[in-house]
Amino acid sequence: MASIFQRGKVWYLSYYVGGKRIKKSVGKSKKIAQLALADIEIKLVKNQIGLPVEKEKPRDKYIDEFFNEYLTYSKTNHSKNTTKRYRAIIDNFSSFLKLYPGIKRLTHLKPNLFEQYKAHRRNGGNGEDEENGTRSAKTNTVNMEIQTLRTIFKLAIQWGYIEKNPTEGIKYLKVTDAKPARFLNKKEIKTLLDNCDKKLYPVFLTFIYTGLRKGELLNLTWKDVDFKRKMVKVRAKEDWQPKTSERDIPLHKEVLKVLKKLKDKNPFKSKYVFCSPDGDKCKIKLRRRLMEVTKICGFPDVTKIHSLRHTFASHLVMSGVDLPTVAKLMGHADIATTMIYAHLAPDHLSGAVDKLKLS
Repeated sequence: MASIFQRGKVWYLSYYVGGKRIKKSVGKSKKIAQLALADIEIKLVKNQIGLPVEKEKPRDKYIDEFFNEYLTYSKTNHSKNTTKRYRAIIDNFSSFLKLYPGIKRLTHLKPNLFEQYKAHRRNGGNGEDEENGTRSAKTNTVNMEIQTLRTIFKLAIQWGYIEKNPTEGIKYLKVTDAKPARFLNKKEIKTLLDNCDKKLYPVFLTFIYTGLRKGELLNLTWKDVDFKRKMVKVRAKEDWQPKTSERDIPLHKEVLKVLKKLKDKNPFKSKYVFCSPDGDKCKIKLRRRLMEVTKICGFPDVTKIHSLRHTFASHLVMSGVDLPTVAKLMGHADIATTMIYAHLAPDHLSGAVDKLKLS
């Protein structure tokens, strides 16, 4: 048996299935309610309606148990360095939660807690300094931690532990303390390469002309290099995962020339483009060697391999390449990351506005 009734201005449909009463709102039109009634009565006669499926309630989980599960997942799906970074962030957040002993389960996490975490980290929480006792986390560091926690809790939703991401709506801090990315100018690039030995030269040249991350370069195999298409592909391996999605990078003629020589003179028959004498991945302490060379070259402030990646992106932007294209070549998951190079293209941006023809 089915019926309709009105409550306020809204009409409702009422019927029974399996002894259970079902009520549904059908809008403010009585005519539509009558049509819905006729439809449901036919379906009831034909036994075409079953009980509505109840939404499964989230399985509430202790926060520390979930973090342990996540780290196990990360070990399988991410690189060692990524898992190490996630563990450090989880440790920071877990240490912060000790200030709130009542917060034990995932459903206890609320957005305001993450606002307090941001303040905690900026005010020196979890940081240690020999002179001052505490060290404030940089703005970029805090933003990266919030972004990582957001990613982690997305998986909690997928696993059915929570319905909503507790970091939703949390804004990133405005960056005012970030140093400009250090990159090499053309003269410095030449000086660096001129002072490299025969083992370092192809490595540093490839970094500069492809913008590869260190892990991406060390895990590069000959199967990833397409000499016909003049492309190199960053893709997952059995024992390694790229930081972001897979991508193709066009190869500059200088890199093509060097890689062809490497392949022709590969005495170890290694599958890796850059390998050690035993044919395994390159084991050169690249940062240490970079620091040695840059000290000789006269620019000892270049101390990180990542500076070579910055060099690739910076020169692309200064050459007029648009930021979305740079983001794609760099493998940035968020265009906001690429925006650190925007100031390098003032002429390019002005030229874009000049192209407007509104009259």
